[in-house]
Amino acid sequence: MNKKILVTGGAGYIGSHTVQKLIDAGYEVVVFDNLSTGFKDSIPNQCTFIQGDTLNYTDLSKAMSNHKFEAVLHFAAKLIVPESVAEPIMYYENNVFGVINLIKAAKNHHIDKIVFSSTAAVYGDSETLTPADENSRVSPLTPYGWSKLMSEQILADAEKAYGIKSVCLRYFNVAGAQVDGKNGQKTKQATHLFKVAAEAACGLRTNVDIYGDDYKTKDGTGIRDYIHVEDLANIHALALKHLISGGPSEIFNCGYGVGYSVRQVIEALKKVSGVNFKVNIKARRAGDPGLLVADASKVKKILQWKPLFADLELIAKTTYEWEKKRALK
Repeated sequence: MNKKILVTGGAGYIGSHTVQKLIDAGYEVVVFDNLSTGFKDSIPNQCTFIQGDTLNYTDLSKAMSNHKFEAVLHFAAKLIVPESVAEPIMYYENNVFGVINLIKAAKNHHIDKIVFSSTAAVYGDSETLTPADENSRVSPLTPYGWSKLMSEQILADAEKAYGIKSVCLRYFNVAGAQVDGKNGQKTKQATHLFKVAAEAACGLRTNVDIYGDDYKTKDGTGIRDYIHVEDLANIHALALKHLISGGPSEIFNCGYGVGYSVRQVIEALKKVSGVNFKVNIKARRAGDPGLLVADASKVKKILQWKPLFADLELIAKTTYEWEKKRALK
């Protein structure tokens, strides 16, 4: 294929899984990461690694000057919802300025294709079980969600002004680990439910906290659409192929269209691990919607994406096996 791709944030959880998919598809990949939350040992050996920060335009421009890139996949961002409520300026600065710098550098180095990591947090809260589609009302509840929605708008304006096409992927809740056990989430002090529950099953935490059991759902806990990280990585590869093939800019939901409650996820982890870890009920967290489920029909139709890992117990099992492996080290 001989097409060189720049992946910002490629040392992170989703980024590193996607990098492996791109390598498997025949792309030459350069990873650009400041390693603030990513891990160098998550980057496949076949990649070139550049340590740099998207908030530093010089870093980005130098990376693009030294390589001729066909496209950029942009993962680098802060993404902890409660943290964004406590530190909104940090989130706007990192996530929005990072995209602005990326577009400036891409424009100046004649790169006209960007695949952008967005989020279902742009939708805010859904009051019914009707899945959110890409045309649903957007009304973020948090600075994190707003920072991503602002970035989507900036990318849309960049296409009008500079001809830079983009595919924005609105992630729902990403979970799981590589099925072969070679990669998974290494994030320190992670807040992702599957990882937290798996850590409790492995004895790395004393308990799991449920934030709110008074939502208008069947068991009172929040409902989310969880997508396995390998399925999400495949969507990125398809989105890149779409742009390289001359496809138009698009926005796609990335989920399965099935919602599971916090209690259901916890029970799945208990089942696959055989460990009855302790669970505590706490007050709701600011910015947490009660229900958020994807309508993923568009990504299936346009990118011809076919989920391969859409199974709650499989997601739980790969997460648990990954954490167990790490706990034994």
